[in-house]
Amino acid sequence: MNEVNKSTMANAEFDQIITKRQISKLDQLFASVFGDSKEVIAVLRLSGVIGKVSTMQSGLTLESLNELIEKAFKIKKLKALCLIINSPGGSPVQSELIAKRIRDLAKENKIKIYSFIEDMAASGGYWLACSGDWIYASYSSVIGSIGVVSSGFGFHEAINKLGIERRVYTEGKNKAILDPFKPINKEDLKIIKNLQQQVYEHFVDYVKTRRAGKLTQQDEILFNGEFWAGQTALDYGLIDGIGDMYSIMKEKFGDNIKFQYLCAKQPWLKKKLGMGSKILTDNFANSLIDAVENKIVNDKFDIR
Repeated sequence: MNEVNKSTMANAEFDQIITKRQISKLDQLFASVFGDSKEVIAVLRLSGVIGKVSTMQSGLTLESLNELIEKAFKIKKLKALCLIINSPGGSPVQSELIAKRIRDLAKENKIKIYSFIEDMAASGGYWLACSGDWIYASYSSVIGSIGVVSSGFGFHEAINKLGIERRVYTEGKNKAILDPFKPINKEDLKIIKNLQQQVYEHFVDYVKTRRAGKLTQQDEILFNGEFWAGQTALDYGLIDGIGDMYSIMKEKFGDNIKFQYLCAKQPWLKKKLGMGSKILTDNFANSLIDAVENKIVNDKFDIR
């Protein structure tokens, strides 16, 4: 190739660069004058345990998410809301409250919701996923665990060995049920199983309503607490497809979209130090004792 041809090609490439920059500046000018022509896809991440995790840490709750949820639906030129879900579950109450808030605002604003499951959407995590009009996951995502579980510890043998006498005074024969310092009895078990059954049936009804006409298996298979990988969940009708957010949104809406991510603001101290101020100000031993006492008191009400 002679020097003349090289020079011509170099000039052509330079002209292309200049042209692209001019077009980019024109796009910016038109956007500032007439507004951005691209429609917006809001992205809200729902990651972690649902409900209060401990005295020092809060998981996903309506209180912590409501501001972001409302903010999402106020975005101009909003085309859809994507929920990025990565949760093992947690509080059924908070799962329902969060999902209901999303559904109410989606209906009010006539916006479609797309749920994208990352590592997992189990139990309450799947409840959140069902707030979407469509649910997508990866082949390796863990999906399901539709059921209810309660857990706790029994210390009655331990305190007997230590020579500790437990003293509890109540008014109302069932006020002290599921006391971890007493052996479990049939009446206690009957009460907790009845409570679990009501929560379980409500969960199942919600899934059936949200996935109406899509589920392909019998209740005994879908709602026994088992969980599955993405392909099986798709075969069972628990999700609508395999894919990632960017590919699916491009397929649905084309290239003329932009993503707007909604993130919660961290407290200044936590942002700087990477930890909650409670750890710095509380005596660690007292915090540990508080956590143990809180666990003992709340275990009997801990349904997930």
